[in-house]
Amino acid sequence: MSAADLAIVIVTYNSADWVGRCLDSLPAALGDLSAELVVVDNASVDDSAEVVQRHAPHARLLRNDANVGFARAVNQGAAASSAPWVLMLNPDMDARPGSLAELVDFARRHPGHGMYGGRTLTTEGDLEPSSCWGLPSLWSTFCFASGLSTVFRHSTVFDPESLGRWPRDTVREVGMITGCLLLVERDLWNRLGGFDERYFVYGEDADLSARARSLGARPVIDPAVEVVHAVGRSSEGTAGSKPLLLAGKITYARTHHGRGAPLGVALLRAGVGLRALGSRLTGRGAKWLATWRRRGEWWDGFPGEAR
Repeated sequence: MSAADLAIVIVTYNSADWVGRCLDSLPAALGDLSAELVVVDNASVDDSAEVVQRHAPHARLLRNDANVGFARAVNQGAAASSAPWVLMLNPDMDARPGSLAELVDFARRHPGHGMYGGRTLTTEGDLEPSSCWGLPSLWSTFCFASGLSTVFRHSTVFDPESLGRWPRDTVREVGMITGCLLLVERDLWNRLGGFDERYFVYGEDADLSARARSLGARPVIDPAVEVVHAVGRSSEGTAGSKPLLLAGKITYARTHHGRGAPLGVALLRAGVGLRALGSRLTGRGAKWLATWRRRGEWWDGFPGEAR
């Protein structure tokens, strides 16, 4: 059994520009906590691995020969550690002093939730709300397909996955916590078998949260935990990460919507088509038009998924 308080798992993929900053922030963020640090590099073509070795020579560095995806890489990192808590942290995160110590302390003071997260901020210090969301449902997917979630953005009724206008500033149980900052009890992680590796990247955290909730876990946010999300936005004229996001959503719909899965998948496709049409007519929202043109990448979810 590890003597460390927690295991930190970071997955890198061409992350040389920011992983050093993330690693440098860890000592102050951990305070008096001890941690196993495992970095899994997914065959980066830049010098991500070398940056890790320079900034954290004590870390256990696992180098994959190919990009095996986020879910599988995290599972590798968790399996290479044994501390009672597993923390997933993105390489583009700059953890504020004391933040990770607070997260573990909060988890110890509030047992039974199983999964814990915090607030993500922009480099300017503004809220970046992607630390948590409501779980996808047939209703939220219908709102996406019909455009209601766009017309009534941040509505708790018509855009429920956004969790409304809640600024993540109070302790609150949520549907899902994203993998950019996610603390999980080791026993729960083992019961769940870690991430479902059908999800290459995106959607694996929603799936994990949904499966954890089915076992009685209650994912919760501690607003005192703050990290800065340093990565920049993709350019407006490209699809960016949307094809992968949609592949994750379609795989999630097939996995969790039961008999409603075919409807959920059809609604997701229709929602993208509606936005692509709007982009063509108005000249705005170029990402949606680019995403529609690349629909072969997400139309059927992630490869290897049972149809």
